[in-house]
Amino acid sequence: MTKVHYPWFKREDIDGFFALFQNNLANFVLIAVSMISMGYPGSIVYGRVIPGAAISVLFGNIYYAHMAKKLAIKENRSDVTALSYGISTPPMFIYLFGVLGPALAITKDPEIAWKIGMAACFLGGVVEALGSLVGKWIRDHLPRASMLGALAGVAFTFIGGELFFKTYELPVIGMVVLAIILIGLVAKKAMPFRIPASLFAIIIGTILAYTLRQADPSQISEGLSTVGFYPPIFTLGMIEGFKYLSGPLLGLAAVLVPISIYNFIETMNNVEAMAAVGDDYNVQEAQLFDGIGTMIGSFFGGVFPTTVYIASVGSKWMGAGRGYSVINGIVFLMASSMGIIAAMSKIIPVPVIAPILVFVGISMVSTAFSSVQQKHFPAVVLAMFPYFANYIMTRFNGAAGEVVAKTSSSIVPLGQGAMFTGLIWGAILVFILENEYKKAALAALAGAILAATGFMHAAKLTFMENYQYPLGYLIMAVMFIVFESVFKDQLEKDGKLESEVVLDFQD
Repeated sequence: MTKVHYPWFKREDIDGFFALFQNNLANFVLIAVSMISMGYPGSIVYGRVIPGAAISVLFGNIYYAHMAKKLAIKENRSDVTALSYGISTPPMFIYLFGVLGPALAITKDPEIAWKIGMAACFLGGVVEALGSLVGKWIRDHLPRASMLGALAGVAFTFIGGELFFKTYELPVIGMVVLAIILIGLVAKKAMPFRIPASLFAIIIGTILAYTLRQADPSQISEGLSTVGFYPPIFTLGMIEGFKYLSGPLLGLAAVLVPISIYNFIETMNNVEAMAAVGDDYNVQEAQLFDGIGTMIGSFFGGVFPTTVYIASVGSKWMGAGRGYSVINGIVFLMASSMGIIAAMSKIIPVPVIAPILVFVGISMVSTAFSSVQQKHFPAVVLAMFPYFANYIMTRFNGAAGEVVAKTSSSIVPLGQGAMFTGLIWGAILVFILENEYKKAALAALAGAILAATGFMHAAKLTFMENYQYPLGYLIMAVMFIVFESVFKDQLEKDGKLESEVVLDFQD
């Protein structure tokens, strides 16, 4: 057998790089804007937090390029795409407003609050790494439709949907850029001079924005003013942070545990998504090194956990290899250390960047359906729904709580722990479709435990905040056991389970 040649770089890696870079860039910009608005000084935000996060990104991207090479050699093929890696948006918001915000409000000292953030980040990495002990078992026992459906919920709402809104904030610019992305990345047509589609879209979009005066030229000088030198600096400041986590801010553990578990489950889901499109990685290895990357970043001032990105499948669709991952890590470290990330975020209008992430949303939702049996489509859809509630809750409940409550009192509790809720309901429906009522009962029982302990349908870890949710799951579990022992044979005999009770997508 001829030994496979797996290149360090190929042309398609350019598109993959821009997609991943813009995804990371969007989160880094949100971090900078949010922390500065909270009261953290630029010296901490640009000088410590952003470079520290960039160290995590560099480590993860290089390691995942290494994993891609191992998979290419193992399977003797050169079309392997490295996993994408970065700061996941939901955990980012939790750390911003559930850790860094309260830490600053209580201590009134940005320096101490930042050290508390480093300690919290390190603990989050520990939980992520420990997730590798159970990651394979969970992946083996959760149906693919439930995992991909929950992930598709994130892609449809927070990535594809919200960035589609951003695309239309400058309609002329956004629509033109989106059209280029659809032609180049979805239809896979060559751009003029064979320029990568994402790069071509950014160039055309930015030129149009300033030519048509839909972007203020002062943004260019404002952006250039942020350029400087902010090298990553090793620090043990988290040790002081741990003193506070074990004292007045002990309650933050109630925030850290569930969001860290969410992180390693998100990694599991994204690894499963890549397996669905042909690249079957070791989920335990990915979870372990997610955690290690997070911990390493915390030693350089980072305060946000990292994970395998939902953008992985988009990169696979683009035909990227491992080069896009390595380049992203190196460029991000350089850009963070020189203040270029802040400059780019001010110079390039958001509607120019947004369509690239709309494509990521399209690819993820499409993969969720194309990678499961047709009869499992309803499970994918059901698993997506909780994230619709989560989107409304996170985006509108703070500013318009009364409107959200009047729309439905269930939006907030359904949005809390949406990843877990999507996984549970998706699994239940798959097991029903497969006549496996005992497994459906176990999934419902798991839902009862998660709801009773506050992992879902509650704002924080607590016991029996609302008994109705765990009771509902428990009654369902009993009902499924009854179906298993009493009605299952009759349903199978009459042929109702797949032809009448369930929507028949085979016709």
